[in-house]
Amino acid sequence: MELKVGIFGITGMVGRELLKVLFDRNFPVKDLSVYASERSVGKKVETPLGTKTVTNADTADFSKIDIALFAIGGGWPKENAKKAADAGCFVIDNSSTFRYDDSVPLVIPEINPDAIGNSKLIANPNCTTAIAAIPLWQIYKNFGLKKVIISTYQATSGAGNGGMAELEKETRKVLANKEAGCDVFRHPIAFNVIPHIDVFQDNLYTKEEMKVVWETQKIFGDKNIPISCTCVRIPTMRAHSESIVVETEKPITPEAARSIFEETSGIVVKDNTEDCVYPMPLTASEQYDVEVGRIRRNLVFGDNGLEFFVCGDQILKGAALNAVQIAEAIAAKF
Repeated sequence: MELKVGIFGITGMVGRELLKVLFDRNFPVKDLSVYASERSVGKKVETPLGTKTVTNADTADFSKIDIALFAIGGGWPKENAKKAADAGCFVIDNSSTFRYDDSVPLVIPEINPDAIGNSKLIANPNCTTAIAAIPLWQIYKNFGLKKVIISTYQATSGAGNGGMAELEKETRKVLANKEAGCDVFRHPIAFNVIPHIDVFQDNLYTKEEMKVVWETQKIFGDKNIPISCTCVRIPTMRAHSESIVVETEKPITPEAARSIFEETSGIVVKDNTEDCVYPMPLTASEQYDVEVGRIRRNLVFGDNGLEFFVCGDQILKGAALNAVQIAEAIAAKF
């Protein structure tokens, strides 16, 4: 059945990617409408269904939309999600607004598609969580998880178009023997790493780090998994990388984990150290699958320990792709 789809935030980075993914995956779009803030009203967007004119998101008629893909942050989703659902529209929200609301399912289709149930509002997870969760879920299912320790290496695109522009601008300054500055980031990002993403919490973790904890536990349906995370911004354009260490309840071997990863939808194994093949932003950018490699026994946890490296495009699996996969699960119910 073909559906009427609305993309909210079409002029942003995630909005543009949503448009691309919808048609790359042959989503059954009967009619497409595009929305953004008032300042973008009237702009033209080229789509496979022809040129579309951007409409004001604040005045959208949700009764004429089957599925709304929200890629607008701030307070806008909270003001409009219930309005959309009451009009009979399914809402898939990319913001953090509803992720920690127990009444709203937080979904990664490879893990918990059944959580959608009859809900008209579904939350998309944080990009860092989405990339880590796919391999972690397989370990959780097959071996159990006693401890999870994650260190991230996150691209500037995680801060939006402004983050990428700042990296390019300030890198050019340094190469011209000028001093790098900063606006989007707290410190200059060019030739630097910044162990600070989002605001610090009372426990001295940042909110970005705690998102990984809260969201993984919610998606897995297990609030007892001990997870610790350190998030670091690095001077790359696109794709987040993560080093993950786990202690499992059952003994685990790198060979067993590798075999499971190779059979898992959404994962491509890049694990050939002899030929220096491993996950990298260079190869993971603009790819749907999460790369997993450097799979090895952890020296601290021994027979119950595993360490591996993942890399995934946070604009795709961390946002647009996951949202469209949720939409596909909803479309199957029509």
